[in-house]
Amino acid sequence: MTPAITVTPAAKAKVEAVRAKSGHPDACLRIAIAGRRGAQFVYQLDLVALKDAPPGDLVLGTPDLPVLVDGSSAPDLDGAVIDLDPSAIGGALRIDNPHEGWRDPVAARVQEVLDRQINPSVAAHGGFVDLLEVRDGAAYVQLGGGCQGCAQVDVTLRQGIEVAIKAAVPQVIQVIDTTDHAAGTNPYFQPAKKAS
Repeated sequence: MTPAITVTPAAKAKVEAVRAKSGHPDACLRIAIAGRRGAQFVYQLDLVALKDAPPGDLVLGTPDLPVLVDGSSAPDLDGAVIDLDPSAIGGALRIDNPHEGWRDPVAARVQEVLDRQINPSVAAHGGFVDLLEVRDGAAYVQLGGGCQGCAQVDVTLRQGIEVAIKAAVPQVIQVIDTTDHAAGTNPYFQPAKKAS
């Protein structure tokens, strides 16, 4: 499937300026979906020489601005518009994608619980909770910010997040935390130091 992707004139001008400044005026804009952050996709945008395109990439666009699209990302990029974000200092690219959000209604309901109940509460402590997927009755989440490495994470997860999700979405029977809590750099509550 070859996706229809629109690059606005403002975005095209930005890409051309970056290509010229980087010394690679023939480089292609490459776009891939690298993952999710909640209901939104996380995009990877790069400048890549056409000869260095990964196998499976699709080539779109006009001869003056070829666009490479990761083949596995193509179905989720159909109809996307690449534009310039006027709110970003220096002008960054932004992708407006009609496919963002959850297609699975159970995942969409879990996301709603996170957006309306959980994230406003944990944001007070500098934290956030992202839904990665819902599979086989389990909601897989990742905690970040002040929640990552927090000494109270088990209480937050079992008595807050899991209780709220299970109450609102009975199809979810467990919530699984995939967070690497040892990598947390600024937990809201520091773990107690062990005596040596």
